[in-house]
Amino acid sequence: MSFEDKTLVCRDCGAEFVFTAGEQEFYQQKGFTNQPSRCPDCRRAAKAGRGGSSSPRGNSSSGGGGGDYGFRAERTMHPAVCSACGKETMVPFVPSNDKPVYCSDCFQSRRQERSYSRW
Repeated sequence: MSFEDKTLVCRDCGAEFVFTAGEQEFYQQKGFTNQPSRCPDCRRAAKAGRGGSSSPRGNSSSGGGGGDYGFRAERTMHPAVCSACGKETMVPFVPSNDKPVYCSDCFQSRRQERSYSRW
């Protein structure tokens, strides 16, 4: 399937923005069925309002028009000890003593065990 750039209108601010062919292909690969309804600036603002991380407004390296797809702010990592194997690891959140923390190997193992138990 070939894609062509589409001009859409933001539901929040009413500004026109381009939904590029590359973005459309990305949406299809991810299985997304709806096209974006907000411009990149309003998406960032909505994400920030939900507590998500995003780049500061106007500090985009994309040159405008297409969005900041592929950009991710660098995560702050925190030291922790895996609750399953005892190995020292780094996690992208501040560990608390009331919940277990797992290294990537143990986390992946637990994730696979959970997905098999649902069958």
